[in-house]
Amino acid sequence: MSSFRCVYCFARKTHTYLDLDSGLDFDSQIVVKVNAPELLRRQLGSRRWQGEHIAMGTNVDCYQRAEGRYRLMPGILSALRDHANPFSILTKGTLILRDLDLLVQSAQVTDVGISVSVGFTDPELWRTVEPGTPAPERRLEVVRTLAEHGIGCGVLMAPVIPFLSDRPAQLRATVRAIAASGATSVTPLVLHLRPGAREWFMAWLGRHHPHLVRRYERLYADGAYAPKWYQRRITRQVHELAQEYGIGPARAGMPRRIPPPEATEPTVSEPTQLTLI
Repeated sequence: MSSFRCVYCFARKTHTYLDLDSGLDFDSQIVVKVNAPELLRRQLGSRRWQGEHIAMGTNVDCYQRAEGRYRLMPGILSALRDHANPFSILTKGTLILRDLDLLVQSAQVTDVGISVSVGFTDPELWRTVEPGTPAPERRLEVVRTLAEHGIGCGVLMAPVIPFLSDRPAQLRATVRAIAASGATSVTPLVLHLRPGAREWFMAWLGRHHPHLVRRYERLYADGAYAPKWYQRRITRQVHELAQEYGIGPARAGMPRRIPPPEATEPTVSEPTQLTLI
């Protein structure tokens, strides 16, 4: 479940695996894996574990509102730091800044990739399509704060919503704001409508933008994804704007390891420094 309640969320379908529906249940019924930090630490300490990269936030957000109550991420990040295990986080949540110290400590010993999702900056569209999320400008403040602490942060410009956030002026405003935040990269992703999310989004579209329903039925007639020509057009426009505003290569969550402070004397490191790992 996601308290962010994004009407387009592709993770809605996964709620049906728990005999819950992908609509109201997804928006209101939450399942919390309260022992996640302990299980992770055990797995990282296993002889079979090879230090593979761990990606978080790729299905539902690990920094949604419930995290403020259950505080699972500090234990998870501590375990990853202690084992120097590379990881990445994708989030719309500003709560990630609560764990800034842990992120900085982790980046000193392993590769850490952070991406923040900001598909558009239109305040009216945000209020209706992402009603439970922090405002786009607050998410971009997260990018700025992470950069100030030496952690590069990419922006996943997702989703670009056909006919609602894809006008050239809208794309320009969004990329300009992303560039101003100090993002290391911007990666556009056009809205996709998988089963579960499709029904919920189309019902929302019928209530808020009924004149677009037929256009969406045509655009997504072949499945969950917009046509390749449309995706290529959006990608080209965003990449051109990114180049204009001086943003780096379009790679979301570019890993960044903070180099350790230089020693004042060219001496061999003291053994106590190893306790940071």
